[in-house]
Amino acid sequence: MWNNMNPIGGLLLVIVSAYGAVVTNYNQLGAAKQGNLITLKDLQVPAGVTLDLTKLKPGTTVEFSGRTTFGYHEWAGPLVKVSGKNLKIVGLPGNLLDGEGKRWWDGKGGNGGVAKPRFMEVNIEDSTISGLNIKNPPAWCFVANYCKNIHISNLNIDIKDGDKKAGGHNTDGIGVGYSNNVTILNCKVHNQDDCFVTGAGSDILIDNLSCTGGHGISIGSLGRGAVVERVTVKNSKIIKNMVGVRIKSTRGETGAIRDITFDNIELQGITRYGIIVEGNYLNSGSAGDATPFPIENIVFNNVRGSVVRKATNIYVNIHPTSGKNWRWSNINVTGGQKELKCIGVPAGVNVNCGKK
Repeated sequence: MWNNMNPIGGLLLVIVSAYGAVVTNYNQLGAAKQGNLITLKDLQVPAGVTLDLTKLKPGTTVEFSGRTTFGYHEWAGPLVKVSGKNLKIVGLPGNLLDGEGKRWWDGKGGNGGVAKPRFMEVNIEDSTISGLNIKNPPAWCFVANYCKNIHISNLNIDIKDGDKKAGGHNTDGIGVGYSNNVTILNCKVHNQDDCFVTGAGSDILIDNLSCTGGHGISIGSLGRGAVVERVTVKNSKIIKNMVGVRIKSTRGETGAIRDITFDNIELQGITRYGIIVEGNYLNSGSAGDATPFPIENIVFNNVRGSVVRKATNIYVNIHPTSGKNWRWSNINVTGGQKELKCIGVPAGVNVNCGKK
């Protein structure tokens, strides 16, 4: 099928056929979505517009080729949104989704300053995402919300430019929300906030994740009844992050955290907490006494490495009724000289906490 469009100044043609469509101008996208193979080549997305890959036909493959860029606008975003079933989202060799986040960065993230768009949100089922290279999103990089049966691999999120003063903030790397049966494999994140975070979801596997510069790997409930369960994080490295691994529940909220495993995790140069389990989390900073919140069936195995001298190796602060059925083994986190007394550790669990 030939689809003719007449944007400003001329005629654009896009061929939609068994061989797919190559999209080099955003105005071609609507016609391209009629087919099952879409190649986005050196695409420039207009300012204030979402790269709309929603409602794709079942079985569609989307290929990112070359450099994808986005016009500057102060808004909520997202800059990219994907939805559909049985999809393959693929980054071809050399691809780059370049958010050019420096245009928005002011060191405030979502806490003030200019409005910064979220980068990429996917709402997909029975689908795969592989090989995407994402650089310098304005804020909040990649989130999989309300997904089912998805496999994400070889995602490379590079926001190291945001390490500079008045740079990136709230540049969360990979997030999962209210999703079931999610695998995240062989991914890398260099950012200034959570490397990986899930506030609600189940049956999630994170394997071979590399985190640099951010706030670590965080498993925690959003509250309001949200549940996180059956999450495994294994074979991963966390380098020069504020936190190594964290389980958190929001103070005064309801929900549950169950069946969480951290296995074979290496820490290097963590600046605040190597391992932390907290039940008094607030976005403004943990404060006050922890409130009751189920944190059950928790396994830490072979979590090892170093924190900086001013940091704390291990810290637990939960309500005495929250923790049940914990198993800690082969834990060796060293280097921190700030010792804090643990509160609420279940009886019979040997957690090597310091005393304040």
